[in-house]
Amino acid sequence: MNNCLLIDFGSTYTKLTAVDLEQEEILGTAKAKTTIDTSIMEGFELAKKNLIQDYNLENTIFHHHYACSSARGGFRMVAIGLSPTLTTEAAKRAALGAGTRILKVFSYGLKEKDVREIEDLSPDIILVCGGTNGGNQVGIVNDIKQLSTLKKTFPIVVAGNEETYSTIEDILKKTSHPYYLTENVMPQVNILNAQPTREILRTIFMEKIVEAKGMGTAEKEIGQILMPTPTAVLRAAELLAKGTNKEPGLDDVLIIDIGGATTDLHSVGDGKPRNPEIRVEGLQEPFVKRTVEGDLGMRYSALSLLEAVTPKAFTNYLPIEEEDIIESCTYRSTHPNFVSTNKKDISFDETMGKIAIETAFNRHAGSYRREPTPSRIVYYQSGKDLGYFKTVIGTGGILVHSQQAKEMMSACLKKENDLFLKPVNPDFYLDATYILSAMGLLAEEFPEIALRIMKKFLVQL
Repeated sequence: MNNCLLIDFGSTYTKLTAVDLEQEEILGTAKAKTTIDTSIMEGFELAKKNLIQDYNLENTIFHHHYACSSARGGFRMVAIGLSPTLTTEAAKRAALGAGTRILKVFSYGLKEKDVREIEDLSPDIILVCGGTNGGNQVGIVNDIKQLSTLKKTFPIVVAGNEETYSTIEDILKKTSHPYYLTENVMPQVNILNAQPTREILRTIFMEKIVEAKGMGTAEKEIGQILMPTPTAVLRAAELLAKGTNKEPGLDDVLIIDIGGATTDLHSVGDGKPRNPEIRVEGLQEPFVKRTVEGDLGMRYSALSLLEAVTPKAFTNYLPIEEEDIIESCTYRSTHPNFVSTNKKDISFDETMGKIAIETAFNRHAGSYRREPTPSRIVYYQSGKDLGYFKTVIGTGGILVHSQQAKEMMSACLKKENDLFLKPVNPDFYLDATYILSAMGLLAEEFPEIALRIMKKFLVQL
């Protein structure tokens, strides 16, 4: 037998997935609390003990170990750009595609108070963009000058107008900040060039993640941490959509992941209009796109979820008084480990799940803008058209443990007269055994096996 152990050092749980590569079967899964305060290996060893005991794997030898991690609570970033709709948005997309968690974005020029706020936020890294190549030079140089006054030391990645780099380097080399100059994330107006920035961000992440307690020991015992956990999920989504030369994929894929603090949405597909008469405007959409909604969560972000919508969003799905909505969200926000056990609490959680899904899709999907002309109405599309995406995969505790997962996921569907370009008639699947990040890891060496396992173990609803 040729067996593989896939490890996800999460910020809350360390999750293990054991795979028989010859039979292309999942031998078992297990998890334990991530022990970040002591040694990360304690949680790993407990999870491995549970895995072996629960699935009778005492004599199993694991020939391969692959790991991903968000054990430091995610890779925390500040993004800086010239304008919120162009360079700052480009910076966000590059950062999210690299598996980072964005604390805040800044536009229209850094001020002294912004620099002090960045120090208080204490990000793992600062990403600075601004200006197309051959375009505005003043904005990004002034931002770098402001950052040079930071009293704390932060890695700084610069991905803006490349004609400014000699000036920027003269400024940064006089500071204590490690800095990296890479290709412009938006070399031309509305053209996204995210991959070089993502590669640098992932490299820095891997260097910093080893700082977590016990992670150095983990690498000695199980090998290098390959990637951030969100990147592993993105890798799985891309594999599912594109397939390989030997194994076909599912074409356009969407993955919705609802957690206690955030709701993440991944889309793999170009999302371009099928009607040639519809014109495209705005920043170019990446084929593989990830958005993270930090105000949409089931526990830590329950109050911010309420603030992001209105009480009416709840009453659309559930007959409930406004004071009960506020009370229920407040309790979940202040008791993040709360587990719903009665019908009333479960129904409220499922309503929160529907709202998180609907809102996340509204933000991720593109939309139409109508512009009347003397002879006709012209449609302009900004963002991705998700209408013809045929596969929607759900993951996260609220979906995995619910009897109403399909009903919840149906909140993503396009409504009548809705200008948001959301799915119309997709097939729904559930990642019931939490294998997506594990298969993203496995895909690095065994893509066909990872793809076939996902096809086998994702549950169609």
